[in-house]
Amino acid sequence: MKNKKRDLTALGLAILIIVLLNVVASFMFHRFDLTSEKRYTLSAATKDLLAKLDETVYVKVYLDGEFPAGFKRLRNETKEMLDEFRTYSNNNVEYEFINPSENPDKQQQNEVYKQLYDRGLQPTNLEVKEESGTSQQVIWPGALVSYKGQEAPWQLLKTQLGVSSDAQLNNSIQALEYEFASTIRSLSTTITNQIGFIEGHGELDTLYVDDIKNALGQFYGLSRITINGKLDALNGLAAIVIAKPDTAFSKEDKFIIDQFIMNGGKVLWCIDALETRIDSLARSGRTLAVPYDLGLDEMFFRYGARINPNLVLDLQSSALPVNTAYQGQQPKIELRPWIFAPVILPTQKHPIVKNLDAIKFEFTSNIDFVDAPGIEKTILLTTSKNSKTINSPVRVDMRIMQLQQDEAQFNNPRQPVAVLLEGQFESVFKNRAFPQEFLKEYKFVKKGVNNKMIIISDGDVIRNDVQTSSGKPYPLGYDKYTNQTFGNKDLILNCINYLCDDTGLISVRSRELTLRLLDKKKSKTERLKWQIINTCVPLLLVLIYGIIHFLRRRNKYGK
Repeated sequence: MKNKKRDLTALGLAILIIVLLNVVASFMFHRFDLTSEKRYTLSAATKDLLAKLDETVYVKVYLDGEFPAGFKRLRNETKEMLDEFRTYSNNNVEYEFINPSENPDKQQQNEVYKQLYDRGLQPTNLEVKEESGTSQQVIWPGALVSYKGQEAPWQLLKTQLGVSSDAQLNNSIQALEYEFASTIRSLSTTITNQIGFIEGHGELDTLYVDDIKNALGQFYGLSRITINGKLDALNGLAAIVIAKPDTAFSKEDKFIIDQFIMNGGKVLWCIDALETRIDSLARSGRTLAVPYDLGLDEMFFRYGARINPNLVLDLQSSALPVNTAYQGQQPKIELRPWIFAPVILPTQKHPIVKNLDAIKFEFTSNIDFVDAPGIEKTILLTTSKNSKTINSPVRVDMRIMQLQQDEAQFNNPRQPVAVLLEGQFESVFKNRAFPQEFLKEYKFVKKGVNNKMIIISDGDVIRNDVQTSSGKPYPLGYDKYTNQTFGNKDLILNCINYLCDDTGLISVRSRELTLRLLDKKKSKTERLKWQIINTCVPLLLVLIYGIIHFLRRRNKYGK
């Protein structure tokens, strides 16, 4: 009776403690993330964004059905991430997983596919192994996010040229928080930052930056600005974009841009060092690339960088169609590498370029760093290991595509083509005379506040092509010859987001998740051994524990 009373008392206390813990937990919230890389811990910026939601975000995830293990992992990680978002948003995130291929009727299935494609999602073809061979399976690794009557696509799978499927899936999982938070931000944010596209120096016109302006318009207010010597031309702008100018900047315009930088204004420079006449190249198949006289060299030099007057040629390049048939024969069109258009595979770990797909450049130059006290310099993008530089003037000839290139000649690897400069920039006009009437009501700043700028030595990186027949712009990064879309748009978006980021979301991109994969060869040869161990060892441990427990009880109570 004494033992029974003691056991009932212990049971009652245990139940009371459990009830009290649940009551306390209902008023307090905390999660313990025991993973080494804190993969289940949301950033402070994401939590702040979710806390400000005043209506429900609806998410339809089209990643359900029978998939290979890698895509099941992506689906499960997506579900866990959405659960985290729901928790920190006070249940203002609702989601459902949908299988767009569940309808066996092919016609209705194709109609669903077309609707998803028209709404911005991209399909992926999987090769599935079966007993009778292999078959193709179409999946839609994406989601549609709705908030306050607006909708935006969210692509879960981040494809990357030259990266293994396992690494692509891991990179996609790493990007889940950033991509979803960015999608919510685009739907919920109130536009505050203003971005100006500078014109008046031969910059790309509206048609050729149409796609990137549409993408940036989801986050920022956009305008086209002609400086024309007006001191207040850049007032109210958070950042400016200078996209492929071809005419020299006046001293007054350079002064205004310089002082804009000194006062905290951000700049994305997309600059061609050499002029390559595309019309001559298209008409005769050859042209001569000569330096532009933009008058910007001294500015870059003072800020810490130099765009060299050369062209970078790279064996890792995009392709153009060429007629390879002999004269008089039926035309035979083949795609041949166009080494004047490097394809850049991002390898740096900086948040701006991390996990980006390949980026298409054309007629680009390399960038050197120069001494600039207090300026932190970061290389964002480089060419491949098989690249070389040719100093101006450069003969650009399309017949080069018909020649076999000697790899040994491409001996200038990893040439920088995009750099980030951060720190307190010094004015180009420090200790220089300037017309006093121009500065009558202007406070000249010799050394600026902490700031940052990005220099890309290619104006075409931000330019979208235009369809000749309809005059409609192609998506930025789309290659009409290979039907491949490169990562140019994501690059420019990340650049502007980094320069203007006031939420800290861009820092989420630097998170690293360790890719822990099984050794396929070892798992195949040792499959039976580990199956036996995983099946028998737990049973054996339970049996041993039972025997020990039985013997202890017999020794204790057998007396």
